[in-house]
This record gives sequence, structure tokens and C-alpha cells, in this order.
Amino acid sequence: MDQSSISEFQIHIANLMRARFPFLYIPTWEEERAISVIRSAATNEKVIKTVRRVFTWSITNGLAEEGQKGREETKAPLKALEFIESYEHPAVFVLKDFHIYFGSMHRQPDHQVIRKIRDLLPSLKRSASPKNVVIISPVLELPTELEKEITIVDFDLPTFQEIKTVLREMIDANRSGGRIIIDLTPEEEERLAKAALGLTLHEAENAFARAMMKDGRLDVSDVELILEEKRQIIKKSGILEYVKTDLKIEDVGGLENLKRWLMKRNKSWLDSAAVYGLPAPKGVLITGVTGCGKSLIAKAVSAMWQLPLLRLDMGKIFSGLLGSSEENMRKAIKTVEAIAPSILWIDEIEKGFSGMSGVGDSGTSSRIFGSFLTWMQEKTKPVFVIATANDIHALPSEMLRKGRFDEIFFVDLPTRKERKEIFRVHLAKRLKDPKVIGDFQLHEGTLNVLAEMTEGFVGAELEQIVISGLFEAFSEDRSVTLADFQKAIRNTVPLSVTQYEQIRSIREWANVRAVAATAREDRMEYKSEAVETIAPPRPDESDIRTARGGRAVDF
Repeated sequence: MDQSSISEFQIHIANLMRARFPFLYIPTWEEERAISVIRSAATNEKVIKTVRRVFTWSITNGLAEEGQKGREETKAPLKALEFIESYEHPAVFVLKDFHIYFGSMHRQPDHQVIRKIRDLLPSLKRSASPKNVVIISPVLELPTELEKEITIVDFDLPTFQEIKTVLREMIDANRSGGRIIIDLTPEEEERLAKAALGLTLHEAENAFARAMMKDGRLDVSDVELILEEKRQIIKKSGILEYVKTDLKIEDVGGLENLKRWLMKRNKSWLDSAAVYGLPAPKGVLITGVTGCGKSLIAKAVSAMWQLPLLRLDMGKIFSGLLGSSEENMRKAIKTVEAIAPSILWIDEIEKGFSGMSGVGDSGTSSRIFGSFLTWMQEKTKPVFVIATANDIHALPSEMLRKGRFDEIFFVDLPTRKERKEIFRVHLAKRLKDPKVIGDFQLHEGTLNVLAEMTEGFVGAELEQIVISGLFEAFSEDRSVTLADFQKAIRNTVPLSVTQYEQIRSIREWANVRAVAATAREDRMEYKSEAVETIAPPRPDESDIRTARGGRAVDF
């Protein structure tokens, strides 16, 4: 275990003990690890000065010192508190799962136990021998009567160094035995350890052991297995969704400027980036025309960076119970930080954070919005936030201020070159069977024809054209032809026509405030490309087919 991180917690909790804080509350799942650190602090003269004996209590064993049998008469909580009151030597009493007597939404509080704790407070503070009580529980529940009397102490999950030490010990033990093949470079070993951040030491050890036993070897490909363990944490949270994807960045057609920006920040959470004095990137806000690949980018980044992708459902944050919405947001942030480095994806963020007046919800929306902005500004854990927005005008101006996101990208209608790449991706993905392919040839000439005919179409519409063309061939049980796709194009009215006003408005906004996701060379090509109008243009509609939104910045 990392000695530097232990000593930091030892000093903190030892100072609280020396200051005669009577009741401490540590919410953690790692009961044994927490007790081990408390015991090391209580018995270390260098940090505590007055060494204390350590007792642990559980409802099944009563009060007991390490290695001894519990006192039968102290199994009852009131009897345990009476023993603590009468004990005359310096001591620390660790109470396991004592929160069950404090009540919750589903359980009535034990008022006798709560009253006894309040009665016990003066004697603990005035006792000739220093005594402290530490409650350890996986959940934080405090009755109103004790909110001012109990001090909450954060006990973080294992650090990177602690997990790396466990991994190194397991590697050394298995390498000496010769039964497991270890194929890891120092950087890959670091990546494997960082993939386990957010797990308890026990969970991390189990994950590494499972990876070794799976195929008799440990290599960087086992990162995926470690991430599988994290998915269990997300499933239990109920607020976040773990998105598993094998989408590659090459599967996203176009958007080269945005892709280059993301590629340059790959591995930026590793120690190798710290050598350059680089902080972990905060995130990006991607806005633009509906159906142009904003959500695809989030999935592709997760696969490229080999980091877990978590989608935050704002609808689950705003639950119906008073006070629970704020708790849901805190829980979501704590969970996503626990498994960092990770990617937090908030799709259509404007739907969750628009209309921050708080009217009709007692200010809940404003408080949640404020806590989210504060976290975005001050977060230190490597959580990369990808937020997508279709209606950027609905977002509060505070969210767009510098410091929240590293960059704001605008995804415009795809250029001719980008449309060719999108068609290439979707046709190559679906045209596998020789019966379906027939005489159809996926070459530059075919792609040029399709790209020229689809001026003003978004990526999602191009995918549907491919699907519609294949349905034409499928319905007649024959191979596909270029004419099938051309027919689908002629039958489609693109978003550039149906949402003309919205696209023009968001382009005007992006020209000043956002960076173009399309590369400069593709944008320049767009100005000279021939336009084949699919539908009769409206008056003054030609500008939407020639102008481009977003500032021209190359990465």
C-alpha cells in the first residue's frame, strides 16, 4: 500500500482524535482497509502521541480487540455505548454498520440509541483518557439530532500507486512461478493499473487475477476485462449508463479537425503527460446540425482512448423526491470520479440545463446546474466530459464560459469529401455478401456520384440512403445497383431544407464562438464544389449551401 497516501490520512484522522472529536463517520465499502489505517494511526506515537487501544464492534460479535473474541454482552448497541462510556483507558472504538440505528426512508430510527449517543458526547470530551468513536458504513445516513455532533471523514478509494503496488506484487509472484506469461511494457502496466482506478483493492486484485487465469497471460488487452469490473459499479448506481462500443475513430467520416484535436490528447491522463506539465483535458462541447455525428464522436473517443464511457441521463437526476435530485447529481459525480480516468457523455445537454429559472421546482434545477458547473471548473480527477447540444441557444451562458470546456466545436453539414467518406464507411460495412454486391463497385467514381447528389444531407441521412437502397434490392431479391441509392436520394428531403432557419441561426452563432470540426482543407473545397439541388431552393436559401459555420482553426 502506498505509504505516502496512508500517512496523509493517518495525520488527518490522528489530528481529529487528538483534538477530541468524539464521533467520526467514515462512509466507505472498504471496511477492513479503513480499520487497518485507523489502527495504524491510533498506535503510531509519531502522529497520535497518546497511543490508543482499538476496539471494533459489530452486531454479530460485539466489542473486541484485534485477535480476541467479542464481548457477548456488548452486542446490543446500548450496551456497547455504555461500555464505551465506562472504559477508562485511551481507546478508539470502531462501530461497523451503526447507521442502521439512525433511520432512513425505509427504516425507523432507534431514538434510544440516538439519545444515548448525545448523552455520551460530554463524557467523551471530558474523559481523563482520550476516547474516540468511529462509525464505518457503506452509506451515509445521519439523523437530524446528530448532524452537528458527528464529523464526516472522507476515505478515498485506493490511489493509482496503491493499485500499481498490488499489480506489481501479483506480477512478481506469478512471474517467479513461471505459470503466467507477463507481456507488459512499463506504459502498458501503468495503463492496466489506471484502468482499475475506482475499484477497491479487493476488486482490483480479483480483476487482475481473473485476467491472468483467463488465458494464462497478462497483457494490455486485459484492460477491457478490468473495465468489465467497472461496469458492475455503474449498473448499481442506477443513474449512469455504461456504454460499451467497438466503434473506431476511422468509422466516423469527416470531422478531421475535431479528430486531430482528440488524437493529440490521447494518453494525456498518463504520467508521461505530466512530464510535459500537462493537466488532464476537461472536455469538449460539440454542437451543430442534428444527425451529423456528434454522438458517434463520443463513442469513437472511448474506443480510441480505451477509457470507460458513461452516459449521464439528466432525466434520472431530476427524480420526484424532494432533495433527491441534488443527491443524485452528487452520486453521479462521485461515481464517475471513482472510476477515473473516464469519459462522461451528456447527450443533448440543453434539455437538462435549459430554463434555469427554478420556477416550480423550488430552485432544484438551479442548484444542480450550479453544482455541475463548479465541478466542471474545479475537478481534479481525469474525467473527460463530452457534451453534445443541438440547440445551443437554449444553454445558459455560464456553461459556455472559458474554463468549463477546453473547446467548443461546431459540426456542420458534411462537405463533399466528408460525404464520400461517410458513404465509404457505411457501404463497406454493409456490402459483405457477393450476392448483394453483384456488379456494384465501390470505387471513387461511385462515391463521387453519390456525394455530388447529396449536397445538404447530414450523416444520418446518408446512412439511411444506404439502408433504403439495400431495401430496394432486398425486396426484389437481387444485387444492389447505383440506381437504388440514387432513387433513395431523390426521395429524401434533407434537413438543410426542412430546418433551414435553425441551421442558418446556429451557423451565425458558431462563426464567432465555436471552432469548425471540419478541417480547413475540406472547408475550402466546399466553396468550389458543384451543387446539384435536390429540392427547389427557397428564396435566399443558396447561402446555406455555400457558407460554413465555425471558426477556421487547425489542430
